[in-house]
Amino acid sequence: MYKLEENMNSDFLVVLHSAMSSGMTSSMVVPMNTGKQFLGNWCSVKERIVEINSPCNTSAWYNSNRRFSSLVKTKNGMKDVPLLINDTAMKLGNENTEDFVTFLRGRFVEDRFVYMQNFSVRSYEIGPDKTLSLETLTNFLMETSINHFSNCGLSQNSFGATPEMDLRKLTWVVSRFQVQVQRYSKWGDEIEVETWIDVVGKNGTRRDWIIRDRCTKQIIAKATSLWVIMNRETRRLSKMPEAVRQEIVPFYFNRFAIATEEMDHQKIQKLTDATAEGILFGVTPGWNDMDVNQHVNNAKYIRWISESVPREILEDYKMSSMTLEFRRECTQSDILETMTSPSSKVIGASNNKCVSRKLHLQYIHLLRLQDNKTELVRARTEWHLKQNHD
Repeated sequence: MYKLEENMNSDFLVVLHSAMSSGMTSSMVVPMNTGKQFLGNWCSVKERIVEINSPCNTSAWYNSNRRFSSLVKTKNGMKDVPLLINDTAMKLGNENTEDFVTFLRGRFVEDRFVYMQNFSVRSYEIGPDKTLSLETLTNFLMETSINHFSNCGLSQNSFGATPEMDLRKLTWVVSRFQVQVQRYSKWGDEIEVETWIDVVGKNGTRRDWIIRDRCTKQIIAKATSLWVIMNRETRRLSKMPEAVRQEIVPFYFNRFAIATEEMDHQKIQKLTDATAEGILFGVTPGWNDMDVNQHVNNAKYIRWISESVPREILEDYKMSSMTLEFRRECTQSDILETMTSPSSKVIGASNNKCVSRKLHLQYIHLLRLQDNKTELVRARTEWHLKQNHD
């Protein structure tokens, strides 16, 4: 909650409607006025706004993919305008203006092999337990990946396809994705996402991510994925053309986010009507579930899989690992069913009438078309008992 001082000029009253939604603090608010006299010292602006009770921390305004704006009171009414930043050198902590601009889309670290982007956790990105959802975390990973390729100069359309891929009407699709989560961020937390790519075989590319707490630098999650090339017109997988390979080879970085011995190479068991414990029918993708490749965004599958797990598991456990095997794309016209089965019982052995819950659980999942039972995605999830249920 923010309050404007009574002695502020009404000609440039700034209504802080976006401070809550975009995570800004009073230090990010600049009075909007055509007169240059109001674009003076940054600190004097900050002093004219009294922060009463802000739920966001002082670094929340750094979020890299939000648009900063405010409602401004003018003679013609309220107007939504972008926030201005004084173009003179200013210091915000240890960050100057150039650092701030770099922060908006991320930056390269370790020469130009690793790309890092920052995000803040918003109130609409958390679940009932007040922590970041895995679906949103996955979206953060994909956003960083796209910006990585864009800032490498590899992507003309800003969605990852290289110039040689565009010429051949090719695009990237993920075939396998694994994520491990040590701790889920909470509302207001700042996280850093690092990503890089490496070669896999003749036609594949591996992309890895490391997710850290921006304040403590503690690793809170790791992920790895395998990407292949699909023809946008035929919707069939394609071999990687040599011209495309030459475009991305200079950016290959031989490092693993998840150690080889920790990678989930085990084949995911296929569920059937006989082996599935629960089946949800009539799952229908909506228009907003589609991505630029005209099929379901891969993060949406995570939501559908999570919702297929019994509610008591969602309440008492937190997903610590997920492995997805993508077998076929899903479009808006498809109707799906999601199948789930635990690898072991939830309740452990009882002793003196005291029932103990298992600390770790594993589930197997399958998403398939409802009409012809064609497989779309196989998945395996692991769950850890929440601390307050130990």
